[in-house]
Amino acid sequence: MKNFLIVFIFIWSLIGQPLYAKTKTVNSDEIDTLVNDVLIAFKVPGAAVGIIKDGNVILNKGYGRQDINQTLAINSKTLFKIASTTKAFTAAALAILVDQKKITWESKVVDIIPNFALYDEWVSKEFTIADLLTHRSGLARFAGDLMLWPEPAGFSRSEIINNLKFLKPASGFRSEYAYDNLLYIVAGEVVASVTDMSWEQFIEKNIFVPLEMNRCFAGAVPAKDMKNIAQPHGLINNKPTIIKRNQTYDKDSVMAAAGGIKCSVNDLLTWVETQLNQGTSPESVSIFSTTQSKKMWQPHTILSVSNSDKKYDNTNFKAYGLGWRLADMHGYKRVSHTGSLSGNLSHIMMIPELDLGVIVLINQNSTYARSTIMNSIVQSFMDVEQKDWLTIQLAMQQKKQSRVLAQRSDVSFNTIPPRKDVALPLTSYLGVYQDSWFGQVRISLKNDQLYFESLKSTRMHGQMIENEGNEFIVWYSDRSLEADAYARFIVDKKHKVIGLKMDRYSDDVDASFDYIDLNFIRISE
Repeated sequence: MKNFLIVFIFIWSLIGQPLYAKTKTVNSDEIDTLVNDVLIAFKVPGAAVGIIKDGNVILNKGYGRQDINQTLAINSKTLFKIASTTKAFTAAALAILVDQKKITWESKVVDIIPNFALYDEWVSKEFTIADLLTHRSGLARFAGDLMLWPEPAGFSRSEIINNLKFLKPASGFRSEYAYDNLLYIVAGEVVASVTDMSWEQFIEKNIFVPLEMNRCFAGAVPAKDMKNIAQPHGLINNKPTIIKRNQTYDKDSVMAAAGGIKCSVNDLLTWVETQLNQGTSPESVSIFSTTQSKKMWQPHTILSVSNSDKKYDNTNFKAYGLGWRLADMHGYKRVSHTGSLSGNLSHIMMIPELDLGVIVLINQNSTYARSTIMNSIVQSFMDVEQKDWLTIQLAMQQKKQSRVLAQRSDVSFNTIPPRKDVALPLTSYLGVYQDSWFGQVRISLKNDQLYFESLKSTRMHGQMIENEGNEFIVWYSDRSLEADAYARFIVDKKHKVIGLKMDRYSDDVDASFDYIDLNFIRISE
């Protein structure tokens, strides 16, 4: 309760002060109190926060620890995986190529990558470069993400592009918003095809080097730079725990163009200032034109406005641009994006009319912690009623946990469900099952219990717990996956098992585990 009171006093005190929008300073002590209270409340080991206002960096600082098991402190140059905030870099790479007249936003993808194909032939032929970035393809949300996560998922970029044609659309082409990652990988391969260099090489040469972003890496982090790194954490049994499978800073990532950049808050401040300057760096280096800046910040796909958007931000419109989310926030235009990889979360937000940019990086999975820090800082620069964001986000977290517990009333968050009776002998389900895009899974018998193994995404394996009928619960061995699933075997009229369908075990499972798209056919017993 003491922590809540400190943060409430801090936020309430801002109401009576001059607007930060009229100054170039910020009370660092108050921000320190806020961030440290948030780290404690949500059990986050560490964070890095940056604020730039009117071209001046007024906060560039680390908090807490890089690793819950060590005392190494996070500072302004600590590396974080920035996840989907990478998408703006991919959009900027294509904007550079548009400026160079090597492509246009309306260039057809098939003219650059001839084997690009979606489920519908006409859509494939009409698909443009801009379509790759705007989440309006017609695919379901997070469609095909199992080819990306958990890393290493075992799929190459060429395999991912080849498998797109097997993903059935969930809506009409350009008819509605559904977030995707796979098409950003295609966008990265467009860069590679046009320039004869990899996406990683292009980003480093055309963005990182001219901006002198020396602690940012598009590909693997070189051995000499493998230090001062924010280790990824998740809550296992309600305790912050290292997610070992995501300690992959030294490896190239197949999903790099969608979410693979590693960067420090210090360097991201340069990137944000370049964005606020419409493509020109603090040192007056032009990265992309004002024309392309405006194009990336224009609405391309309409998003819905939720009740909470209206309640907390007074939002009237939301849209997706090219690599950025757009909205109005208390009368100001907001340009932002979040990034979420297991154990590393990021958030970049800009209010162009206030010449304000804020960066939040944390090394734990708490979206509530990320939102508390970002919302508290950004709205303190606005002449609006200040809110106790820590209390608001804690309440949201509790509400979600209660919903999940109600859904899974017989178990705690990490307790193996009890075994129940199923319709057939366990040996009836054994065999290899094939999906058109995800490949094969093997169902075997271990210690008198079914066992699930993906032959392509090798981290996805674990016991199958009998539930009822022909349904099992896939309980993964790696508890940091947060990906448990229902597995429902399909049985024909002769009671022979012929296939397998899957679905998320609860709403608490990451939506990137898009089991609903899978349709396994039994190919051997």
